[in-house]
Amino acid sequence: MDPIPLVKASLGEQELAAVAEVFASGWQAGQGPKGKALEAALIERYGVGDAVALNNCGSALHLALLELGVKPGDEVIVADYSFPAPAHAVHYVGGVPVFADVRADTGTVDPAAVEALITPRTVGVIAVDTVGLPADYAELTAITDRHGLFLVEDAACAVGATYRGQEAGALAPVACLSFHGRKGITSGEGGALLTADPALAAGARLRSSFGIGSIFDQARVVGLPIPEFTALGYNYKLSDIAAAILLVQLGRIGELLERRRAVAARYAELLADEELVTLPHVPSDRTHAWQSFLLTLDPDVDRAGVAADLRAQGIGCGHGTWASHLQPVYEAKQDCPTSADLFRRQFAVPMHAELTLDQVDRVVASLRVALRAHASTRV
Repeated sequence: MDPIPLVKASLGEQELAAVAEVFASGWQAGQGPKGKALEAALIERYGVGDAVALNNCGSALHLALLELGVKPGDEVIVADYSFPAPAHAVHYVGGVPVFADVRADTGTVDPAAVEALITPRTVGVIAVDTVGLPADYAELTAITDRHGLFLVEDAACAVGATYRGQEAGALAPVACLSFHGRKGITSGEGGALLTADPALAAGARLRSSFGIGSIFDQARVVGLPIPEFTALGYNYKLSDIAAAILLVQLGRIGELLERRRAVAARYAELLADEELVTLPHVPSDRTHAWQSFLLTLDPDVDRAGVAADLRAQGIGCGHGTWASHLQPVYEAKQDCPTSADLFRRQFAVPMHAELTLDQVDRVVASLRVALRAHASTRV
């Protein structure tokens, strides 16, 4: 049988045509015409003050913390159950990531855990829209406002998701998006910083280009202005090739999301009676972008054994995401038992817009057999 990959990007002729246009334009590097068009499209879609196109979401998080003024020794509370990019970004600026436990039903950060971790050294909070599901922003906003802290939304996985009718990516004063190959829309790699504050965006844009601004713009100034390095910057620019792909992908968000929703609904239908898994929970006030479909396995199931059986049949699968506080790089002092439990038991099955319902049926049939083969208490 043909393999069923865990993830697969939805890229085709439209995206190829957009790339060909950039090849013919004479400008393929960053901060060119396509990059500017992408930023304008993001501003329009999300209703934000400004948007900065970047090479990945990790860069967006790093620049956000720099512009928010995080200093060495400052504490930033981060959602624990997540790809560790937020905690990495805190370390990049010399801060201290403080890991907050998550809700057992959603995997998103628990607002009560956040508030309990606030100290005089706390300067902000990074919430994560876990694998595509927005966090509890009403409660988080109230907490950060009450304590005078910044709030950043890591919406890396959540393009197309909503919370109380508002799109993920516009749920906090600063938000960061990812366009990695696994995400709902993609250019292979890519990211963006969205903010209500144009001054913050201007600073991030300058830092993303070594601190000298757009070479494309400077090349069009009459005369020979010599750029001056006014900030310590980085090479975080998104190429115009990637920006052109994303301009196409932005227009396909609705189409691709509907296909993912159909896949999620099929899984939910077929696994509704499966005693050895718990299905994803989506609260009624939000919608899921379905970057991933994570099942929580019964504690008696050997997850590695299930994975080995599925992979032997050409079916992709994975562990979910990370309990960041358990990663050795951080030497964390916090205990996040709910996150640790999800890290041990969650299991990702194939989820992407290219899946057919017949393939979903095959995944579920194989999964049921594997679950019973690797349950210590046979069901």
